[in-house]
Amino acid sequence: MEQQQIRVEGMTCAHCVAAVTQEVSALPGVRGVDVALVAGGTSTVTVTADAPLERTALAAAVDEAGYELTD
Repeated sequence: MEQQQIRVEGMTCAHCVAAVTQEVSALPGVRGVDVALVAGGTSTVTVTADAPLERTALAAAVDEAGYELTD
């Protein structure tokens, strides 16, 4: 299992967490998603997967949820 952390801008509530969790969880090989919410700031999302995920795939999933990755 591999863990990756990404930073997501603009999440403010439990609904935001649920949306990002749902989209990222749908990526192939993802086994778990844990969000450390910083309301109105930059939240940290820890993704556990079978293998490292491409940043573009993670960015697309986060974008689908309505948010954006930061560097």
